[in-house]
Amino acid sequence: MDILTTQNAAPATAANSAARTETAAALASDFETFLQMLTAQAKYQDPLEPIDSSEYAAQLAQFSMVEQQVLSNDLLADLGAQMGAGSFGQLAGWIGMEARTTVAVSYDGSPITVLPRTEPGADEAVLIAYNADGAEIQREQIPVGTAPYEWQGLSDLGAPLPDGIYRFAVESMAVGQSLGISPAETFAPITEARRQGVETVFVLAGGETVTADQVIALRDPSL
Repeated sequence: MDILTTQNAAPATAANSAARTETAAALASDFETFLQMLTAQAKYQDPLEPIDSSEYAAQLAQFSMVEQQVLSNDLLADLGAQMGAGSFGQLAGWIGMEARTTVAVSYDGSPITVLPRTEPGADEAVLIAYNADGAEIQREQIPVGTAPYEWQGLSDLGAPLPDGIYRFAVESMAVGQSLGISPAETFAPITEARRQGVETVFVLAGGETVTADQVIALRDPSL
């Protein structure tokens, strides 16, 4: 089981430091330009209607506020990058756990535990299985409610379905009418944590990927 990162903490910190150096240089250049403009404004002012000195002070104060805001934003960005690296290390502890999600999972001939959820008022429920291409390959009636259901991976004729990636949904029925189709949840082992830009994704057994907000629950497979 691996932990991969395309943007680790050291490069991120170095990049932020370089960005702050460029920002400081830009601010110094802008301040020099600002002083030149302020000097020219004083030099060419109308001697009969001179500019109030308080206006100079207000302009200087305004520029100083902008300068401080830019520097504060850079510091916050650096802090965010460091916190992101730390949280990535914590999420690496998810590897080896089983994630409960609604994404497709790998089928290798062993039954898959499906956690359905039927709509209120339903008197019938149908489990729908989809293959890796998203095509519906099977429908079978299951009990109404939220009790776990063991999907055996057998065709309507009782033959084993091919190994591969499968996704599940549940159609709720009431008096023969559909109340809608909702995704069903399954568990799958997390084999890898990977950084993609500023986001961390988890690779499930079979190759499917999920983000942290797509994981509904975690469980220890040894328990």
